[in-house]
Amino acid sequence: MDTLSYKTISANKATVTKEWVIVDATDQTLGRLGAKVAKLLRGKYKPNFTPHVDCGDNVIIINADKVKLTGNKWNDRVYLSYTGYPGGQREMTPARLITKPNGEERLLKKVVKGMLPKNILGAKLLNNLYVYAGSEHKHEAQSPKMIDINSYK
Repeated sequence: MDTLSYKTISANKATVTKEWVIVDATDQTLGRLGAKVAKLLRGKYKPNFTPHVDCGDNVIIINADKVKLTGNKWNDRVYLSYTGYPGGQREMTPARLITKPNGEERLLKKVVKGMLPKNILGAKLLNNLYVYAGSEHKHEAQSPKMIDINSYK
């Protein structure tokens, strides 16, 4: 009887290899960048991907202020939030969000959060994302490697 000579690899917290990567957001489209970063955070580009384990990388996004949106999405796209009170629905456009303090970081985190699972694991994965408006970041001690996000699908 023929049996398979390979076994399914199931990663756990002890066997996961996490790396630090830098993504440059200069002239990248917001949604496409967010989708690829969410896949990096989740670990879907790794051969030992396991859905219930944090096996993704730590991602540093630099130049978040240079991200672009196509069309008139800066003013037409609306992000809704609800305060919990009657009549408490608030709406925010990306153009208004980016003018606030730390607006670039909040915009990218909001986009990536929407592409992660809506559970405890998704909340933990979002903690592995670091967004900076300029080209400087404070994670040199981790010796992150620069990657070209356009080479990923």
